[in-house]
Amino acid sequence: MKAKSMDELLRHLDGVVTVDGDIVTVKDEPVLREKIDGLIHTAVFGGGIVRDTARWLIWEIAQGLGIYPSSIHQLYMAIGRGDVPTTFTVPAMNIRAMNYNSSRAVFRAANKHNVGAMLFEIARSEIGYTGQRPMEYTASVLAAAIKEGYRGPVFIQGDHFQISAGRYKSSPDAEVQAVKDLMDEAVAAGFYNIDIDTSTLVDLSFPTLDEQQHTNYALCAELTRYVRAIEPEGITISLGGEIGEVGHKNSTVEELHAFMQGYRRELPDTAAGGVPGISKISVQTGTSHGGVVLPDGTLAQVKVDFDTLRELSRVARESYGLGGAVQHGASTLPPSAFNKFPEIGTVEIHLATNFQNIVFDYLPKEVVDEAYTWLRENHKDEWKPGKTDEQSLYSARKRAIGQFKEQWWTLDEAQLAEISGVLQEQFEFLFDQLNVKGTRDVVEHTTTRVVIHQPRPAEAVAAVAAEDVKDLAD
Repeated sequence: MKAKSMDELLRHLDGVVTVDGDIVTVKDEPVLREKIDGLIHTAVFGGGIVRDTARWLIWEIAQGLGIYPSSIHQLYMAIGRGDVPTTFTVPAMNIRAMNYNSSRAVFRAANKHNVGAMLFEIARSEIGYTGQRPMEYTASVLAAAIKEGYRGPVFIQGDHFQISAGRYKSSPDAEVQAVKDLMDEAVAAGFYNIDIDTSTLVDLSFPTLDEQQHTNYALCAELTRYVRAIEPEGITISLGGEIGEVGHKNSTVEELHAFMQGYRRELPDTAAGGVPGISKISVQTGTSHGGVVLPDGTLAQVKVDFDTLRELSRVARESYGLGGAVQHGASTLPPSAFNKFPEIGTVEIHLATNFQNIVFDYLPKEVVDEAYTWLRENHKDEWKPGKTDEQSLYSARKRAIGQFKEQWWTLDEAQLAEISGVLQEQFEFLFDQLNVKGTRDVVEHTTTRVVIHQPRPAEAVAAVAAEDVKDLAD
């Protein structure tokens, strides 16, 4: 059900939710769980004020039920102080495709295993091709939590809010402003966790590590100040920095020191307990986004430098009080690798491509064939010399997610359940291997709940212009 008018939207919730001005009250949660499918469908595929009101209702309903967007900053700083042991690694899950269906699988797995330490995320580069602006993304995640009866903080993260090296070179002020504009939009939508990625500007041609990292740490500090100025009262947004671009050379402890020492010089109050700085640091240890695709379309085995990752995490905690190091591009690692991350003190691991692969593997064949035909007609630039058709399709297929979003969303219930079931098995496996089972108590103990109400929309929000971000990591 996609409501076409305000009357139709409110009739859908009649007797289940009351709306009195800006006050939303849940009257019948079991029936609400049946009705939430229609509400999120309107919030994603509806139009104008009806769509925006549906998103507002989901936010306010979630707040009333004790489901609230939150920052993981306090947990990570507790880890950095040694108050919480480094026995688990937080999965940061890029939910690109079929968000509501996929996020429901996450929450079912989390409820089953009492998981609280987990992040939902989307990168700057993914927002466009998945057709998910921040407010829509948050609505889908919160609606999934409502549907599955989840309670507690929900950590939603802007992954790789990244500076494009090419655009920065030609127009630095405009590129930095584009990231700030995205931060404004994301924070307003409940993204209280943001990974600042200025590592694209590391210049290894300079003779000293400080010179190589200078633009990286200076801009990271500038964007830190910006976020601190726009974050809601009572919330300290969890921020991450990055010292090495994923897919390039492995990071070193010396680079970590160069970045952090420079960052602290740019933000002197950070070391003295004033302006809060980053709570984690992303590093490069041998992986790449999406994995390395072989000519037959299968993935090459990737080896992570666990010794380097262990040392970087240790130094991040002991020298700078951070939660630890973050591993990107890990989704396509062999299953036997995941239990090593908590063993070596990795604070966070980013996972994306394998969830997308599961969706494509279990979509009906005719649906995938239609998407592939569209890709061949509309994304010919992905078919590069020297690449096989299988390699090209694997690289390009993420760009079909937004185009076919509504078609996939409205698949037969049995097909949706099959995809969701396989995803849930994967989430449960990862929760087990990353040792986050039973973390809900420590998360709720370290995380201060801040109730944040959003104003009821008075008029439709203007659409945000699409960005051309194909040069960013995804």
